[in-house]
Amino acid sequence: MTILAAMALFTAGCKKMAYEDTAFVEAAAAPAKLSAMFDITQDNSGMVTIYPNGEGIAYYNVYFGDGTTAPAKVEAGGSVKRKYAEGNYDVRVVGVQVNGKTSEAIQKLTVSFRAPENMEMTATVDPSSAFKYNVSAKAQFETMFRIWWGEDPNEVPKTFLEGETISYTYAKPGTYVIKVTAFSGGAATTTTTKTITISLPLLLPLDFETVGQTYNWINFDGGGTTVINNPQKVGINTSAKVGRMVKSAGQVWGGSILTLSSPIDFSVNKVMRMKVWSPRVGAKVLLKVENSGNPGINFEKEVATTVANQWEDLVFDFRSINASNSYNNVVLIFELGKMGDGSSNFTFLFDDLRQTNTVDELVLPLNFESSGLNYDFVNFGGANASVVNNPASGGINTSSKVGKMVKGAPEGWAGTFISLLRPIDFSTKKLMKVKVHSPRVGAKLLLKVENQTNGGIFFEQEVATTTANQWEDLTFDFSAINTANSYQKVVLIFDLGTPGNGSANFTYYFDDIRQEEKPADVLGIPMNFESSTLTYNWVNFDGGNASVISNPVKTGINTSNKVGKMVKGPGGQVWGGSFIELPNAINFSGSKTLRMKVYAPRVGTKVLLKVENATNGGISFEKEVSTTTANAWEDLTFDFSAINTANSYHKVVIIFDLGTVGDGSANFTYHFDDIRFN
Repeated sequence: MTILAAMALFTAGCKKMAYEDTAFVEAAAAPAKLSAMFDITQDNSGMVTIYPNGEGIAYYNVYFGDGTTAPAKVEAGGSVKRKYAEGNYDVRVVGVQVNGKTSEAIQKLTVSFRAPENMEMTATVDPSSAFKYNVSAKAQFETMFRIWWGEDPNEVPKTFLEGETISYTYAKPGTYVIKVTAFSGGAATTTTTKTITISLPLLLPLDFETVGQTYNWINFDGGGTTVINNPQKVGINTSAKVGRMVKSAGQVWGGSILTLSSPIDFSVNKVMRMKVWSPRVGAKVLLKVENSGNPGINFEKEVATTVANQWEDLVFDFRSINASNSYNNVVLIFELGKMGDGSSNFTFLFDDLRQTNTVDELVLPLNFESSGLNYDFVNFGGANASVVNNPASGGINTSSKVGKMVKGAPEGWAGTFISLLRPIDFSTKKLMKVKVHSPRVGAKLLLKVENQTNGGIFFEQEVATTTANQWEDLTFDFSAINTANSYQKVVLIFDLGTPGNGSANFTYYFDDIRQEEKPADVLGIPMNFESSTLTYNWVNFDGGNASVISNPVKTGINTSNKVGKMVKGPGGQVWGGSFIELPNAINFSGSKTLRMKVYAPRVGTKVLLKVENATNGGISFEKEVSTTTANAWEDLTFDFSAINTANSYHKVVIIFDLGTVGDGSANFTYHFDDIRFN
């Protein structure tokens, strides 16, 4: 779109500013990348079509260089024709921006009616790709060149000028003829050709995905390796192609060799990794590199599989290799020391043989910091997870890399999973923790662990965020998990049940997925009455009677198992209530707002929440809040911002309907739960 067109759109869409704010026009940069392309008719007429090019152009002034002084005005995207006599000309192109700023360039033009002579064409492989060729050409008496790359039989040739390099990327390996024809103003042309061969170098990493690549495995003594379609597109390997080795009867050392196009560079990356699918646990995998001219120059490592019938990423530590030697043979031997029988028990799959500089393994904890690991997230339902630079370094998370999930349409259950190298050990560490950066308070994260091959074997917990746009550490209690099962997949679903839209409001970050041992329960805040090891010793006074019971109304905002119950009985005082003493002083350094869920029999029930010194009841602070609903859970907020935090407070005191004597009926029976900081 030209700047002029942009102005038209701007004035049409923003009427109020259409004639007042033109600062953006004045700020527009001068035109850039000016050039011109020529096309000459081959009829000795000297008719040349000039196509000016550039960026940020309103129009061009083209000076023909033939002695005329007046330029031709050419609109952006247009052209101009001019008849020239034989000779050499400097065509000057001046680009004009909408604000009047200009830039110019000189393009040399040769007009001749002789056939081009002494033509030379240069064709070289681009360093970035074996499939890409760069071509330039020169000749005497030429005006322009046209090139045919030789891959498409219906190809339309491209025009280029002397001094210009033109590039093309071939779609597949093969032998091609590049043809370049030089044109002057006459009917005669000059053509030159060059035959090239596109071939792929066979190098690490080996992922077997490259179209046209030939993998010439040399099998020996019973080993038989081929490249096949991946029969097990699950877990950490959903690629299309994999290697397969069938070990048949021969020798116990039967295997296969692949010769690479050039030696492996072990100057930096001295750790090898390979994904393997084995029919059994404990299958040995020997990876060896050797000199193709002298097999006595070699290095090898053997690693055993840890899972059966699923992909795992094996690590081969080559850090003690002599990197001054040359190694361009890759040797694979499965189950060295055992005779194969060609059965499924001796059929192995392998993929993604690559170099890294770390021996890190894809296991918990996951912190996404390893440069040698592939964090292969498998996305589903419209979610997209990846590893990115930490966009909000600070607080509890200053790491460099984090996970990012964008939840798009259409499914409310959209999420991602990652398969670990080996099953998670839940024998002692039954707490899972994840650092989360959420765009809003209350965003739910479901953390699920699942069996690698049987999705019906799983355990999950869901926790909601309590802060927005900052890192917080979420804790997931996996105490009830069946540790007899095997769990290798880690599944993450944000806001289960709500379809995302791919916006910032559905963009989440996560990090440091890890296990911790569950600490011994300590009576304190937060207090949710769910512990099976704690004793909640309520001290009742003047008619109040508090206890912990099973939740009689698991609805709304409170479906927990246990809650507090207080009955305000007859014959007491208007201040009758209960308190519980904590072993440690309440810490008000992080927040000075307390919250408590309450279920009251009537609207307007007064709830007094008080904290008190352990030995001096005169040192206290309290707030009273009234309920706004009856016979439903609601979350009450108590503002303790004026509390003197220089004092210590160990007692939590609760009084319902201060000023009214209870009668022990349902009208004076209250439930409470989740005493916590906001």
